[in-house]
Amino acid sequence: MLNEKITIVTGAASGIGLGVSKAFSEDGAIVVMTDVDGGKLKEEADKLNCAYFETDISRKENCKALVDFALEKYGKVDILINVAGVQTVSPIEDFPEDRWDFMISLMLSAPFYLTKYVWPSMKAQGWGRIININSIHGLVASEYKSAYVSAKHGLLGFTKTAGLEGGPLGITVNSICPAYVKTPLVDKQVADQAKTHGIDEDDVVSNIMLAKSSIRKLIEPSTIAELAKFLCTDAASGMTGSALTIDGGWTAG
Repeated sequence: MLNEKITIVTGAASGIGLGVSKAFSEDGAIVVMTDVDGGKLKEEADKLNCAYFETDISRKENCKALVDFALEKYGKVDILINVAGVQTVSPIEDFPEDRWDFMISLMLSAPFYLTKYVWPSMKAQGWGRIININSIHGLVASEYKSAYVSAKHGLLGFTKTAGLEGGPLGITVNSICPAYVKTPLVDKQVADQAKTHGIDEDDVVSNIMLAKSSIRKLIEPSTIAELAKFLCTDAASGMTGSALTIDGGWTAG
């Protein structure tokens, strides 16, 4: 299905990014994996026989370098999947200002720059797929997550705008908005949430993370990957500017 589609995946050394890289490479895509964790990135890329590019995409020039690497190596980019993200849980009054700047750069500015830089290649061939791995927090808010919620709301707005601009060019842009996914990022949040809310770590998943879901289990990265693959099929060619939820019913009530 994804036969030799040149695909860039950010945040690819672990979690959702690794799950997407694995699913896409197994389905025939040529994947360029990128992450700031160079050791883990090389290890996982070698397992999957994928190309890799170690960089910190929170910096604009590194986004350009990543896309240039893919274009120089393969001559085009067909698919961009923006996954990279971090989380900090803190009340607004205590939120570190430098952390705010970093999170907005990584989760909002980087997807914009990467989209901008792959756009000419996709436009030239009349086909492109851009998938922003967003969050349920792109649709609703939670306390103590001001930077994350702001970045994800902004990413959804950008998804809609890019979807409108890309439609006439054969480029679709969509967001996948999951609830909590079983990743190292979520594992770290368990300890942070326990400290912030003053509860035991054992209670965080059931009493906070899954409290608003009717399907009370964490989502697997492979589930996100399968939806991302669908968005690259002809069956999804009429979908753009959309926010697709995998939230266990979080937003249904």
